[in-house]
Amino acid sequence: MNIQEFNRIILKKQKQLSDLMHRKMPVLAGNLAKRHIEEDFRKGGFTHNGFHKWQETKRQKSGGKGAGSRYGPLLSGRKYLSGSIEYAPGDAQVTVFTRVPYAAIHNRGGVLHPSVTPKMRKFAWAQHYREAGKDKKKDTFWKRLALTKKEKLTVTIPQRQFMPATPGPELTKKVSGKFEQEIGKIINS
Repeated sequence: MNIQEFNRIILKKQKQLSDLMHRKMPVLAGNLAKRHIEEDFRKGGFTHNGFHKWQETKRQKSGGKGAGSRYGPLLSGRKYLSGSIEYAPGDAQVTVFTRVPYAAIHNRGGVLHPSVTPKMRKFAWAQHYREAGKDKKKDTFWKRLALTKKEKLTVTIPQRQFMPATPGPELTKKVSGKFEQEIGKIINS
């Protein structure tokens, strides 16, 4: 191999590394981040400087026999929140996000004050009749909601963080490992 062939190979490898850094790696990193967050949903917690289990929901604590009481925190049959994680690769970077409007309140926790509307009362009565069955005089949460005199409710949502502002060491390790693997492929080809 002469010096011109060597320079040509070096320039080719340099171009491949640049392409990896600016185009291919953001897609790979975004996919790794998305799978990492989805795995946290399945485990029922948040992995960032160790695993932090989410607080149990009231429906889990109630020990009901319905399907809803069997789902973990932030999960449902439709997996709307857990399935909404997306990523947008850019030039040597990636942004991971969700478009679900209530994601932020679950991620940070907080207090909401929804209005009690006639439509909400109608829904509450329907739920009460469905839940109470033949015993229409049974006292249920839904009946109390339908009969409340309040015009605004106070709902406290505990923090169940699922998406960090910056990647934690566990995700960073996965991305770094993938990056090193891809660099190895380029160098050894």
